[in-house]
This record gives sequence, C-alpha cells and structure tokens, in this order.
Amino acid sequence: MTKRAWAPVIAVLVGFASIYLAAGSWLALVVCAAQLAFVRWRTWWLLVAVVLSAYAAVLLLGTSVGILGFAGGTLLLTRARPLAVGVVASAAVLGNVDATISAVLISLVIYGLTTLIGRVEEITATRLTLALSAAAEERLRIAAELNRGLGRALETIAAGARAGRPDAETARGSLAAAREAASGYRAMSLTPEITTARAMLTSAGITAEIRVGHEEPLGPAGALLAAILREAVTDVLRQSSARTCVIETGWEHGQVRLKVTTDGARTADDAFLDDLPARVEEAGGVLRTRLTDDGRLCVEAVLPDVRPKEQDHRSYTLSMALLAAVLTGFVVKGLLKTPADLLAPATLLLAVVVWLQMASVKGRHMGHLSVMAALTYLPLPLIGPSWLGIMGFLAGPVLLAFPWREAVPIAVAVAASTVLAGFFMELPVPVLINYALSTLVTAVVMYGLITLAQLLKESWDSRDALARMAVVEERLRAARDLHDLLGHSLAAILIKCELARRLGNPDSELREIAELAERAQSDLRAVSGDHRDLLLGPEADGARTVLSAAGIEVVIDLAHPPLPPEAETVLSTVLREAVTNVLRHSAARTCSITTAAAGDRVRLSVRNDGVTGGGGRRGSAGIGNLTTRLAALDGTLTTTAGGGWYELTAMVPACPSDPAGLGGDADGVGAVAGVELGDDPREVVAHGSCRQV
Repeated sequence: MTKRAWAPVIAVLVGFASIYLAAGSWLALVVCAAQLAFVRWRTWWLLVAVVLSAYAAVLLLGTSVGILGFAGGTLLLTRARPLAVGVVASAAVLGNVDATISAVLISLVIYGLTTLIGRVEEITATRLTLALSAAAEERLRIAAELNRGLGRALETIAAGARAGRPDAETARGSLAAAREAASGYRAMSLTPEITTARAMLTSAGITAEIRVGHEEPLGPAGALLAAILREAVTDVLRQSSARTCVIETGWEHGQVRLKVTTDGARTADDAFLDDLPARVEEAGGVLRTRLTDDGRLCVEAVLPDVRPKEQDHRSYTLSMALLAAVLTGFVVKGLLKTPADLLAPATLLLAVVVWLQMASVKGRHMGHLSVMAALTYLPLPLIGPSWLGIMGFLAGPVLLAFPWREAVPIAVAVAASTVLAGFFMELPVPVLINYALSTLVTAVVMYGLITLAQLLKESWDSRDALARMAVVEERLRAARDLHDLLGHSLAAILIKCELARRLGNPDSELREIAELAERAQSDLRAVSGDHRDLLLGPEADGARTVLSAAGIEVVIDLAHPPLPPEAETVLSTVLREAVTNVLRHSAARTCSITTAAAGDRVRLSVRNDGVTGGGGRRGSAGIGNLTTRLAALDGTLTTTAGGGWYELTAMVPACPSDPAGLGGDADGVGAVAGVELGDDPREVVAHGSCRQV
C-alpha cells in the first residue's frame, strides 16, 4: 500500500521539475531532490534547502516564478504555513499572473499529495491497533452482558445448593439463555455456517467449492441467510446423486446475495425451504429456486443490507476539495489565454470537464472518457491555442482507465497530438515542448490526486473491514465457548439438580452441584475472554460423574502421551461436547472414552449406544465449532454410526504444527487473523452421514 502511494507523489514532483529543467533551469533538479527528501524526513534544514534553491532559481537563473510553488508547498506542511502566503505574494511581484497561478497550484498539489500519503500511512499503521481495540471492546461488552444474566444465575444456583435447595428451574433457564446467546452471536455471520457446510459436504463425498464475496458482520440478514444455507445444504445431503456443490456469497448495490448450486436434482422443488421464502419476503428480499440450463439446482437469496452506512471521513473530503481546487486552477490558467468573445462557451465546456474529472474518483467510466475526448479535440478549431492546455485533462483519466501497458502509450499519444495541433497553429517550438510537457504533468497530477484519494478511501475501508472482522471473530469465539464449554457445564448442573431432587437432596449431590456451578463460573470467565487451559484427566472424571448420574455406564481408558496445553485444551473441549451430545441426542446405556497415541498424532474417541434414526439434529453448531477448533492445530474430526452405536473421534498432532498460523487460537482473535474461507487448502472433514451433534 505504501509503495503504491509513493509512486504518484514521486512522479508528480519529477514532472513539475521537468518543466523548469526543460526551460534551462538546472536548479530544478536540486529543488525536486530537496522536496522529495523533505516529504520523507521532514527536517528543518531540508525546508531551508527547498526555499533557498527555489528562490535562487528565480533570482539567479531567471526561472519562472512557478517554481516557487515548491517552497510554498513545503511551508504549508509546517507550522510556518503562514509564510506560504508571502511566497505567493513574492511570486506575484516577480512574475506574471499565469506563473503565479502555477506557483499556487504547485503549492496545493505538494501539500495535498504529501498530506494524503501521510494519512494513508497512518491508517495502514493503525489497522491492527484498531482491530485489537474493537475486539477488546466487544469482549468487554460480551462479558458485561453474560455476567448480568448467566453470572447472577450461577451465583443463585451455587447459593441454593449450599442452602440445600437445588434450583433446577434456574439451571434450565440458564442453559436456554446460553444457547440463545450463542445462536445470537453466530447469527451475525455466515462464516460458521459455511464452515459447517463445507465439512458436511466433504464428509459425504461431495465436492464443495466456496466463493466468499460478502463483508462481515451481516447484521439481521445473517441469521436468515444462515438458515437458508443450512436448509439448502441439508437438502443436498439428502440427494445421494449430488457430486458437487458451489456456495457463493456477494454484496452489490446495497444487497447481500447467497447462491447454492448443486447437481443431482431433477426438479426445482422448494418444499425443503419450509417458511423461509415468506420470511425473506417479509425482510424485503427474494428467495427463489430454479434449474440452470445445465440441469443444476440453484437456490438464490437476495436480502437488503441494513447495516449502518459509513460516512466519508474528513481526510477523504479534504482530498476531494484539493482536487477541485487544483482543477479550478488549471481551468483559470486556460481561461486567461482564451479570447474574450469565447469565454462563455469555454467556461461552460470546462465546467463539464471538471465534473467528469471529479466523477472519475468514484469509478472509471468509459462513457465519461469518450465525452472527455470529444470535449478535448472538437473545440480546438474554435477556441484555438488556449485550448491546448486541456489536453492533460484527457491524458489523466486515460492513466486511470487502462492498464499501464496501454495507458502510457495512449497518454504519450495525447501529448504528441498536442504538439501536432500546435504545429498546425504555427506555434514556436519551445511553446510546443512546454505544452507537451504540461500535458503529461497535468495527467500525472490528475492521476496522482485521484489515485491517492482512492487509496485513502480503500485504506479506510480496509481498516474498518478488519475491525469489523475482529468483532465477528470475537462473537464467534464467544458463541463457540458458550456452546462447547458453558453449555456442557450447565447441562451437567441441570442433570445433577434433577437427580438431587429425586434422591431427596443428599449432601454429596448438593456439593457436586456447588462445585459444578463454580466450574461453570470459571467457564463463563473463559467465554468472557479469560483464557483457561483444560486437562483431559479432570474432564474425563467430570464426564464420568455426569454420565453416571444419568444412569449411563462409563468406561474410561486414557493412554495418551503428554500433550501441549493447546492440544489438550482442544481435546478436552471435544470431550465436553461429545458428552453433552450423548446426554441430549441418544438413549445411551453405555459410553466409552478412550485416548491413545496413533503415530505422531493423538486420538480421542467417545463411543456410545442408544442411537436411533439416520441422522442427527439439523443445523447444530457442534460440528462447525469443533472442526474450527481442530483446524487451528491441523486436527481432524470423524463420526461414524451403525448398529445403534455412534462414535466421535478427534485427532491432533502430538506436537501441533499450527499450519493456520493461529498460534493455537481457533478464532484467530489473538492476532486478529480470521480464517478466510476458500483460501485455506486444508479440508477438515467429518466422515459418515449420521450426525449426532
């Protein structure tokens, strides 16, 4: 970004100097070199060098006073900016009006370009800081929100257990609140649903292609699009003939678009979408299914993006004001040489030219360029030599509209046409050379100002996007921890409370409820951002306690070697989720928990009976959460089912290589490095069509 920003600045300054160098002023090289050095290092002696060399060129070599614009622009960048007025006044005394306007324009261009490049560098340098700050602020907001609700509920549960009153109602309400909060945090983003969709499709042997083109967070549209994606992918999994599935998202014209395309469908039946078309219509969007020309089923949803629109920042407004001022200055220079009887039409034409130039900032419109070419050449026979100065206004947009290999020859051709037109007007050779150089310099100035204005806007957008993504990642991390950590603890508390009531509130059960509540409070702090390592041994003991309380026979065999903390924490989280699923989605009577070394990896398996039906609960967050956590350590998750048994197996390297570069942080929040879907060559799969999560 910085190198790209510096290129037009250097080109503009060198272009200005070339005009005075062509006029025979060798000091223009000194002025240019000192100016470039000052823009980079900003020392007082470089300021003095620019001012003295510029005045020396005027007073000793007879250079046009326009070169004093270097001195004026340099002073505008310092606290001595009032002295720039004196520089312009001296130019007016020493030279003519045209040269004085040139000095003013050069001053403004130098000030504008240098200010813009400074803002670009500043914004680029603060991107990470802003993202970290946004993530921290969101973490604090989530912590305050959870502590107000779940934190107080856990305190109530613990106090009730100590007083001999197990509070199953509060535990049940807390579990529902945790699930609702996790769903709410996830609903702001399509990322977890896309992750889950890719894992499910791959596990079923379906080639999944992901093309992400939207910006996160999506706001209210996220929950609806996530539901559409979930139902569309579930329908794909039902079709045994499906072989490929393409998931695309995009944003254009204030709308968010989701498209799921798959083969293997014979009709465009949308019954699987249930009430989603009506919900999308209520939200002001459109949801439709159709068969493509090649026979593939396409589910496409378009929803309005109702996120608050970001306002243009003041620095961008300043860049536009500077561009308008410079364009106006060039126009005035042209009008000074225009015959009085042609001033009115020339002014009107130049107003249109300026408007077209300003429009070039928002996009490169070939229609505008065509109009600009017509306004450049057609008035020449009528207005005469004074119109030759407008040629640069055509060459500038050319540099923006075409690739460099095409743009540079075209811009040079425009400058050559200036010389050719001047030749037929019988202008002197020095004047022709001046017009040609002025055309190229004007083009570079227009290109530099517009490019830096665009770069500044891109820098703001990039920084804001990174901050938004950091917030999204923080929400997803909280949602995963609520589901995987706190959800397990609350489910265990609920089971224990109900068991204690049936057994007449024995002291042993009440103590365990209080201990579980304390552990849940620790989990809540982890959800709020306080990292806590988990150990497989204590987690397995906790799993035995909870499963036994539910009447399930438990067999535990932990034979894994010592593991790094991040690997053991992830496997412990997988164990928690697996035990929660045994309790929620099966009628298990036996459950085995085993760990073992498998080459250079460690395997955790949780196997239970009591599984009925061919599939699990649709739309669960479990697989998406666990695959995301394991992905950070190059781990895999597999599930198998058959004969009434279900087995979940997680594998992680004994010494994680951290291929994702996330440092063991599945969310990437610590480094503000969210995983970009579609760019990661790894596939984290969940084999088998039966899902218990």
